[in-house]
Amino acid sequence: MKLILKQDVPNLGGAGEVVQVKDGYGRNYLLPQGLAYVASAANMKRAEEEQQRTQERLRRDFLEARRRASQIEALSLTFDVLAGEDGKLFGSVTAAEIVDRANEADLDFELERRTLQLDEPLKALGVFAVGVRLHPEVEVELEVRVEREDG
Repeated sequence: MKLILKQDVPNLGGAGEVVQVKDGYGRNYLLPQGLAYVASAANMKRAEEEQQRTQERLRRDFLEARRRASQIEALSLTFDVLAGEDGKLFGSVTAAEIVDRANEADLDFELERRTLQLDEPLKALGVFAVGVRLHPEVEVELEVRVEREDG
């Protein structure tokens, strides 16, 4: 039985793929669960159109991520914080603070906290490159300066 998968099925294939399965597997599992539909001529055409739309959407998402990455690369954030003589901060600079400060800058989009690649808060003075993953294929570094507060 030939079926077109509506979504990814482990050990079988990805969404939009045409697969050949045993009749019982298709009739008793894939079709009732809504994981696939019969590969008729009309459905094949529909699957191709969906695939083209998906590819176009992925391409647009990638280009948008690249545009946003160029804005982030040009951005440098400075945090003035209280620190001890040894350069350790009294507190830390967290991902939430970095995102808030970036969103206050003149970006034309909202940066989300989950896009930052910051394992733990910054707890020392210095210049840090914080990774920002905007898309599975687009990752950029944001410059974060942590400086001693005067006073």
